[in-house]
Amino acid sequence: MLTREQKKKFNAILEELGSTLDISQTEFDAAVQSYQAVGKHLSDGNSSLSPYDPEILPQGSFLLGTTIKPINKTDDLDIDLVVQLKGKPVSWTQAILKQKVGDQIKSHKTYKELLVSPDGTRCWTLRYRDNAEFGRYHMDILPAIVDSGYRLILEKAFSDTEISGLDRLAIRITDKSRLDFATEQNHQTWLKSNPFGYAKWFFTRATIGATKSFSLRESIKPVPIFQKDKLPLQRVVQILKRHRDMMFSSRPDKDDKPISIIITTLASKAYNGEADIIEALQNVVQTMHEHIEEYHPVSGKKMKWVGNPVNTGENFADKWISHPKRQSNFFEWLEQVKKDLSKATSISDNKLIMESLEKPFGKDAIQKAFANLDNRILLSSTSTLSASTSKGLATELPTKLPQTKREGFQ
Repeated sequence: MLTREQKKKFNAILEELGSTLDISQTEFDAAVQSYQAVGKHLSDGNSSLSPYDPEILPQGSFLLGTTIKPINKTDDLDIDLVVQLKGKPVSWTQAILKQKVGDQIKSHKTYKELLVSPDGTRCWTLRYRDNAEFGRYHMDILPAIVDSGYRLILEKAFSDTEISGLDRLAIRITDKSRLDFATEQNHQTWLKSNPFGYAKWFFTRATIGATKSFSLRESIKPVPIFQKDKLPLQRVVQILKRHRDMMFSSRPDKDDKPISIIITTLASKAYNGEADIIEALQNVVQTMHEHIEEYHPVSGKKMKWVGNPVNTGENFADKWISHPKRQSNFFEWLEQVKKDLSKATSISDNKLIMESLEKPFGKDAIQKAFANLDNRILLSSTSTLSASTSKGLATELPTKLPQTKREGFQ
């Protein structure tokens, strides 16, 4: 059991680590500017998509505020996007919609050169490489159909505190793996996805007992506001994802590492409104496994089940059946997180704490976090840390930590 002062110390360390893993506002703005430019091109008046008011919006970690920088400079930052059309011609199938979006992208010389070929099962991918200041990133653009009035429903859902009725936020998407991809014209029978319903559920969990101000409506604007101050659950997810990336970065089975949606979902279910990151992290890693069901909720068939909270029929762990290594790797990773966290929190000396965190979270990231924390204590008379915590950290930390290079999209 950590003392009050230890909790303050580790909360400060983890907050700095999370900040270090975050993309900067400059990088965030660059990504938004890039996908907004693509959205503008898709809705161009000469486009066959134009009559259906295509709107491009972020989904996934970029929407949830849980994006982290890649470990290696040669790796891409992933930006998941939805381009949603308000209706379609009756004759359009998934295949036609997918191709129409692709054709419009290709009609722009720059985007044609950035386009990854062949296209994915569900998305078109644009790969950005030339901007040295903002680094390497790619955008996965998912074509989708929504019905009339969807934007009003979305804004209302993100304006109130109700968590019911999130199924109304579902969209219909294209998927080449489906047998009806080239034939089905009724979009109501297409594959359903609910990234915005999931986001509403996630933020509802993240704001339990929240002391930081947070606007749900801002998160679904076509040009969202950069969120610098993260909620504890957002930081926990970022920290867990970083640990996962470090653990599997050089392993031959890295393609079978725990996927982000499972980590995010289980962490959100386990989160209990803790105001401090360290308390939230400790609770989550100790209890997240309890939210993995052992049976299919409908058929009763014995299997591991990580249910989508906004689509009860979807199992995020469905690939664990055909890829059992993914299941064993998840539990191996979870045990390693527990061990690494337990080891770090059992140490009182900050230099040794720093060293214990370097392997699980990356030497550069940890040294930068401690350097930032040390500078805050030594140089700022208005440090957000309490006086007692600041004194303890300042006296224990080395007077000069190794300097790290500025991290971009790593």
